[in-house]
Amino acid sequence: MTTAADGLCVEKVHVWRGDRHVLRGVSLTLGEGELLHVSGPNGSGKTTLLRVASGLLRPEQGTVTWLGRSIAAASAEFQTALAYASHEPALKGDLTALENLRFMVGLKRRVTTAELHASLERTGVAPCADLPARVLSAGQRRRVALARVLAFRAPLWLLDEPYSNLDAAGAALLSALLEEHVATGGLALVVAHHDLQIGSATRRLGLAP
Repeated sequence: MTTAADGLCVEKVHVWRGDRHVLRGVSLTLGEGELLHVSGPNGSGKTTLLRVASGLLRPEQGTVTWLGRSIAAASAEFQTALAYASHEPALKGDLTALENLRFMVGLKRRVTTAELHASLERTGVAPCADLPARVLSAGQRRRVALARVLAFRAPLWLLDEPYSNLDAAGAALLSALLEEHVATGGLALVVAHHDLQIGSATRRLGLAP
């Protein structure tokens, strides 16, 4: 059983938006080689939970720890271990796909052009490396965002609706990437509307509206 010291632990988190109680005492644990699929209807707090788990949003009550330490106290260590992808690809339109990766990944670690090209190749958008992000299709932008996640080389993936705008081939690729990640000891917290079939390591957390 995963404990607070094994990986990511969210414990009894409460978040309000005005007078709306979005998250009501939500808890979860995520250890090495595990994928947790967060599902629920619109407005149930899925994205809010992911933002709390990533440290982007501080809850009114509750704690978030990484390897047994508060993510606030272990901020540098946690950010190094984290690859967060929001439901928007978050690419700068006037930068090429390669430039977007070089900029964002470079904020976390030293990275070579060859490594970035390898990530784009893995996600099937190597031919788009020198194209401005603004001319890419929604599916291509999603694949570039996934290449960024790969290039971070982080053990913990927090992904918000990563299947959005992907065709069948893209969705199959993403599932394969997730399966590979957890098979090698990685952790993944994934918000997605549809069921995930990614091996026995997958658990599910359903949020109510």
